[in-house]
Amino acid sequence: MDWGSLAGLLLGLAAIVLGQWIEGGQLGSLFQPAALVIVIGGTLGSVMLQSGLQSLLRGLRMLRLAFTPATAFYAALLDTIQTWSMTARMEGFLQLERYIDAHPDPFIAKGLRMVVDGVALESMQEILEIDITSYERDQRHAIKVWEAAGGYAPTIGILGAVLGLIRVMENLADPALLGSGIAVAFVATIYGVGLANLVCLPIANKIKQHVQREILKREMLAQAFLSISRGENLQLIRERLSSHWQQES
Repeated sequence: MDWGSLAGLLLGLAAIVLGQWIEGGQLGSLFQPAALVIVIGGTLGSVMLQSGLQSLLRGLRMLRLAFTPATAFYAALLDTIQTWSMTARMEGFLQLERYIDAHPDPFIAKGLRMVVDGVALESMQEILEIDITSYERDQRHAIKVWEAAGGYAPTIGILGAVLGLIRVMENLADPALLGSGIAVAFVATIYGVGLANLVCLPIANKIKQHVQREILKREMLAQAFLSISRGENLQLIRERLSSHWQQES
């Protein structure tokens, strides 16, 4: 759990509640079920219409990445690549086959399989680049779900405000209903803007960071597979990966 991200979300929400309390407002007035239904339901509907159900579900599944701490992978990856390189040079490419099943990542399994099978370097590079591009495209479609939600939520909040004001106008003769109508109107706007700027857009940017790190990892793996297939020595492989890491990080 990335406690910093969770703390940031809670801090943003607490700031709104605290501000309401400092101003002397009733905290209960911030909870308006009608406004919540309008904003959440309208935003989900708009995103589903734009992206489709599958992309929406994929985006929701990626929510966990927003609260997952980024792990340092470079050192461990370098040790693993070093093991592959030494095995290939000392025992031959065929001996790399024992590492294929040890890695659940299909990208690693595919790369090692192509090294073992002696696939031409040009073909190997092309296949790995296509895999990386496909992965990036799929992940960015899911990220756009959160970006779209961040764009639609404020507008849906305004729509909720207009609906609340319509209720106010319809009940001008009944003062008892005016307060609730006005509350729904303004709270819907708060929900829409808050959902966009405290939740959706930060989550989209956080997921982007995880995806960029994964793409970097795959690019380094692709470079390692090509270097091992060329029979390059370990020091040269380390220099290539080190330069790639420093350039991208």
